[in-house]
Amino acid sequence: MPEEASPPIDLPCRDEGTGTPVVLLHGVGGNRTVWNAVVPGLAKTHRVLAPDLRGHGRAEHPAGSHFTFLELEGDVTHLLDRKGIDRAHLVGLSGGAMLALRIALDQPERARSLVMVSGAAYTDNHTRAVADRWSEVYAKEGPDAFALRLLKDMYYPDWIEDHLDFADALRAEVGGRDYTPADRWARAMRVFDERSRVAELRVPTLIVQAMDDAVVDASHGRILRQSIPGSKIRILAQTGHLVPVERPQETVEAISAFLRESETPSPIPDP
Repeated sequence: MPEEASPPIDLPCRDEGTGTPVVLLHGVGGNRTVWNAVVPGLAKTHRVLAPDLRGHGRAEHPAGSHFTFLELEGDVTHLLDRKGIDRAHLVGLSGGAMLALRIALDQPERARSLVMVSGAAYTDNHTRAVADRWSEVYAKEGPDAFALRLLKDMYYPDWIEDHLDFADALRAEVGGRDYTPADRWARAMRVFDERSRVAELRVPTLIVQAMDDAVVDASHGRILRQSIPGSKIRILAQTGHLVPVERPQETVEAISAFLRESETPSPIPDP
């Protein structure tokens, strides 16, 4: 069945730095602030765009929204067109990594490179079960129990112990948010599966995977590395699902090194 898609919308976007564009795509239920600690480092050498995706953050939620990947892809390419950008480095986190992968597959001419953080080529039963548990807890136990569930699933335990103020802020924020768009995107993500196409990728690709990711199993990093020709991988130990929040410096270093390499022309061999 073809994916439905309403007309693209204008996405609010943090836009900093100069140079070759890098687009940072957040995941389901998140917003551009997940990249707050990453943007300044990347903006030293690149133009960095971090949008709020449809229905998330400050982005509008039109009544006819479907939250299919085709629709979200249309919003992102519309953003590139609006900003006068032909090609960009695509960096995605979780569901945003899946979205970046879709753009690179469907419109390879728009992608200079691809970075997938805590991503996968398909949604497996484990990730579906996690999403189902979130929906059930939110519906039956309320926002506070939901926030606690998110903290347990999304972050490495030791990191939470060291950042209790962050945990308190998340619990306060969850109570005032509408998770309808996140739930609809999560439902669309249940059937995401690009395993049959992922080997077609011909853009430089970096996979960043956390060993202690309780949302997207760490095995997906290995699967992506084996499936995408010429791809590279960076594995982070003692790290949970939200890598840019827990490990911003390592995230900047990994992406920056990869971008430098992908932008360096290959030497011409001697005849």
